Amino acid sequence: MSNSSAATAFDFRKRVAYDDDGKRLFHHHARRQLRLLADALGLVPGSFDLRNNQGGIAVSGEITLHADHLYVQACQPATGHDSGVLFRTSEGRKDYTGGRNNFASIDLLNDPGQLARLIRGACPS
Repeated sequence: MSNSSAATAFDFRKRVAYDDDGKRLFHHHARRQLRLLADALGLVPGSFDLRNNQGGIAVSGEITLHADHLYVQACQPATGHDSGVLFRTSEGRKDYTGGRNNFASIDLLNDPGQLARLIRGACPS
């Protein structure tokens, strides 16, 4: 990530549990970054779904990008581990179990190009 983008990057690690405004901002920014990820992956509008699950007050909830052959979900893991982005292959947009789970740092949402390269390497189409 360049220094200029680091200065404007959203802090996806800032805990949003029990913080309605923080959760709203987390979902807003994560949706925007997942749209940029879809662009970086060459997904055209209409070829993927973008969904929000707000979850309960004690969690961040999840934001999911689901295409015919790919499932990507962002959240703040309750364990605190560096695994906030889950991605795997899928067999259509109704496949919620898909292939083997892969994980990446939630920080990579701020670098959709790098995240796209990681996903392409682990989930070839």
